[in-house]
Amino acid sequence: MTYIAENALIVQSDRSILLEVHAPTAEKARSAIAPFAELIKSPEHIHTYQITPLSIWNARATGMAIAEMLSALQTYAKYPAPEVVLQEIQILGERYGLTVIERLETTEPALLTSLPLLQLRVASLPLAELLVRDDRVKSFLEVRLEPLRFQINPADRGLIKQALVAVGYPAEDMAGYIAGDDLAIALRPQTLAGQAFNLRTYQTKAAEAFYQSGRVQGGSGVIVLPCGAGKTIVGMIAISLVQQNTLILTSSLTSVHQWRREILDKTDLPESAIAEYSSESKQTAPVTLSTYQMLTYRSQKDGDFPHYELFNAQSWGLIIYDEVHLLPAPVFRITAELQARRRLGLTATLIREDGKEGDVFALIGPKRYDVPWRELEGQGFIAIAECTEIRVPQTEEREMEYALAPRRMQFRIAAENPSKFEVVQTLLTKEAGHRILIIGEYIDQLESIAQITQLPLITGKTKQIERDRLYEAFRHKQIAGLILSRVGNFAVDLPDADVLIQISGKYGSRQEEAQRLGRILRPKADRRHAHFYSLVTLQTCEEEFARHRQLFLTEQGYTYHIEIVKKTQ
Repeated sequence: MTYIAENALIVQSDRSILLEVHAPTAEKARSAIAPFAELIKSPEHIHTYQITPLSIWNARATGMAIAEMLSALQTYAKYPAPEVVLQEIQILGERYGLTVIERLETTEPALLTSLPLLQLRVASLPLAELLVRDDRVKSFLEVRLEPLRFQINPADRGLIKQALVAVGYPAEDMAGYIAGDDLAIALRPQTLAGQAFNLRTYQTKAAEAFYQSGRVQGGSGVIVLPCGAGKTIVGMIAISLVQQNTLILTSSLTSVHQWRREILDKTDLPESAIAEYSSESKQTAPVTLSTYQMLTYRSQKDGDFPHYELFNAQSWGLIIYDEVHLLPAPVFRITAELQARRRLGLTATLIREDGKEGDVFALIGPKRYDVPWRELEGQGFIAIAECTEIRVPQTEEREMEYALAPRRMQFRIAAENPSKFEVVQTLLTKEAGHRILIIGEYIDQLESIAQITQLPLITGKTKQIERDRLYEAFRHKQIAGLILSRVGNFAVDLPDADVLIQISGKYGSRQEEAQRLGRILRPKADRRHAHFYSLVTLQTCEEEFARHRQLFLTEQGYTYHIEIVKKTQ
């Protein structure tokens, strides 16, 4: 077997790829495989990537040729790549584009509407026959125009894309977009406070990878960047490229206010051009901000969604889905009907706890740009973070309570271990002078900590005006820290926060672990490190959940130091 010592890749027959970080060709190899292989984990010395159908189709959707994928493995593999892997890449890669959605050309003026008729074009007769007999696809094939062409309803454009991903023949969507109303917008050279506003290279590249100069191959897709890397900036660059009315959907009203501040600060749009559609104000404007919660509100469980009218309130040329990994099922359904609009998803991780990454691919678009967390950390664009897991024992009485409890109650008993309070106080003393966030899952536990520490508590019941006041007080160093329920998981703009104490979490959610670390990753002016402390009860099921929570971050290259608190007699 041929062996090339300087090469960095070991390709295995299970379609995993091992990358030796210290090999001379490691960086070139990483760049070559990143477009078509998903990073699974990246600890100190060996990084693991996985080739999946979705990773290959993502690469094909962004224009990567199959030959480039094969060449990457053959060029940088330490040993010859298994033939089965090369064949699988060829087979899966060739599947992308065997079905194509495009506009159905017609000379009938009566048919030329804002949503033109569409067709599905299929590459071969056997595939056409396969699709017309598949229960997941056949209902969307309205009229067979020719043996290889089917008329489809424009309203089903997203649904048929979902179905085709499910059957393994993802469609290349070449139907383009209808134009929204024009919006004149430019980024400022400096903020309103007079500070220079310089775009980072990766932010510009990300927006351009999405837009692709207005070609039909662009205009839909997902940008994956770490928390604190400036995804909001990428969104604003995208709006400036599209130059059309834009609807921005976010995870919370706090995030709505943050987007509004950023747009006013860094673009030339006047206040009158930006509106909030929320429980506080149901206004629309050329740029409108709303939340997923607002859109999915309904008065009865099986009732209509009254706020879906927002999607037709303006002639949108672009819809931005912030924190796209949180997209709820009802918004997925309406997104299936919005395929004629440009769609941009922003996220720090494409991990979805419900496993619907395929729906993100089909309905929002392929992953257009991705930068590893540690790469941006190395360049100083996000803070260096040190992660520590502190394992806290229980009292003997509490241990017995845990042992006798039903299994479904054991996690909560462990998570709410009162011995964690003393550890929190020790950490507050140790980190005095730093900007501290304490975050947890259970309100009773957080209220107890608030009483002990005298720090303000923000929960889902805290009125938005009070949340904004406390966030602003934290930014201006008027308070030493904040205690947050899960409302602090997303889109809280507290750039000076550099210490986070996680006292409890939501079972084994990797997504939540990543988002919480992201609260303290904004780069600090003095380049100080961020510290992430996770408190876990010793010898309980909370340890197992903690290991699973850490997976995403350890895959990104972060390591957890473990400290064990001695049990007091």
